[in-house]
Amino acid sequence: MFIRIYNILIRILYPLVISRYIKKRKENGKEDLKRFNERVGRPTLKRPEGKLIWFHGASVGESLSMLPLIHKLLAIYPDINIMVTTGTITSAELMGKRLPERAFHQYIPLDNPVFTTRFIRHWKPDLVLWFESDLWPAMLSGIKRKNIPLILVNGRISNKSFKRWQQFDYISKELLDCFSFCLGQSEEDAYRLRVLGAKDSMCLGNLKYAGLPQPIDEEKKKEMLEQIGSRPVWAVSSTHKDEEVKIGKFLKRTIEKVPGLLTLVIPRHPQRGPEIRDDLQNLGLKTALRSQNEPITPETDVYIADTIGEIGIWYDIAPLVFIGGSLIPHGGQNFMEPSRARDAVIVGPHMFNFTDAMNRAKKADAVIQVNDVLELEETVNQLLTHKDLLEAKQSLAYNWAHGEAKVLDGIVEKVKGYI
Repeated sequence: MFIRIYNILIRILYPLVISRYIKKRKENGKEDLKRFNERVGRPTLKRPEGKLIWFHGASVGESLSMLPLIHKLLAIYPDINIMVTTGTITSAELMGKRLPERAFHQYIPLDNPVFTTRFIRHWKPDLVLWFESDLWPAMLSGIKRKNIPLILVNGRISNKSFKRWQQFDYISKELLDCFSFCLGQSEEDAYRLRVLGAKDSMCLGNLKYAGLPQPIDEEKKKEMLEQIGSRPVWAVSSTHKDEEVKIGKFLKRTIEKVPGLLTLVIPRHPQRGPEIRDDLQNLGLKTALRSQNEPITPETDVYIADTIGEIGIWYDIAPLVFIGGSLIPHGGQNFMEPSRARDAVIVGPHMFNFTDAMNRAKKADAVIQVNDVLELEETVNQLLTHKDLLEAKQSLAYNWAHGEAKVLDGIVEKVKGYI
């Protein structure tokens, strides 16, 4: 009943309210104007022949977690094609660079039953793998009406979301009933999915543990290494607003202890590059901006890597990485990627979006969690001035990350029965 009412209301509200919201998104650069037809269910590509598996993830994190499974299925089944949908420009650009042959990207249509019906009718997917918790009623119900197998992969229900959904369990039951079965990121997620109405829910592990190595452009890496020379270097990755300033305030003290130190700042949102430069320059730090092709000179204190698709270079160059989104109550960002690159990894106190992964990593001594900026400064100083300790932490992180990657095989076996 909820989905039926929702679909009716969306049809009515779209021309009255939602279209204005979409217009603002376009004006703010949050929609891809060249490909906006995809957002209203009008694809410009033809459907490939044969079986088509559709992967959907909301944004960058989800789309990256898909890649190992995409590569594995394409290797096992040489006659299938894979379509990946996301909703953000950044994820579309990233998928354009990372997807292998026989896989392609489309924008997910806005959740209007008119648009979603057009989309499903055009693509006729044989199987849908839906990642994490981006649940759109019009699209999910449209998939169910066509009797297309729909699997929730790496489903995650946070504490906050669980409490909210329990107040509206009649909605969650109707939405989760659209899925053939659900795979939770953790046993807790699988339990919560069952409580909220999933008819078949289990945990095979977190697919984010099985991520592929980030691509590295060897020519660009060589150019960077030539500019850096023999200087010590560390990276501050996936940072959010205010975190760069918090770290910038102690960098001069750290440079005194580690002469010549270069800090690589890799913001979560690359468009913030100029803003970060201004903030750090106000602290008396000398910066260079990658997006403006500014070189690293001996005087550069901080190199701001405000580009997309180059994080593999920075993780390969830096032996020590701090993961942002964790000094502020954002919940953290993916700390497994630098671990797979054999980096020692530090995170802040706010990692509640990665509770299960953090518990497992800390048990293996594979991640260092600090309580505040002062402790972060002390930890960075200690690791950068004690080579043996740094190398030990690098090995622990790498061994843990590669051991956890076995989850991929279990998910592949479960999905095989629907292909």
